Amino acid sequence: MELTAVLDSEAVPERSDHQSLDVRELPPPKPLQETLEALVDLEAAVLIQINDRKPQHLFPKLDERGFEYESIGDDPVYTAIWKP
Repeated sequence: MELTAVLDSEAVPERSDHQSLDVRELPPPKPLQETLEALVDLEAAVLIQINDRKPQHLFPKLDERGFEYESIGDDPVYTAIWKP
């Protein structure tokens, strides 16, 4: 599975700009922390988090902050995150 597969998902809005953040090699809680830090400056882009597992602890944080997201894959897992 490739990064573009999550961008092609019907749930992900078409955006001309996207950023990717590969957190597969980071120990917990670094993937969560780095993803939330990257979202501070996101604006109109879509952030793609690449992880070795579904970021279950990230989802409630995204909900609290008003982000939408879509995850696909098993290993790696691609999670697209955007502001509606």
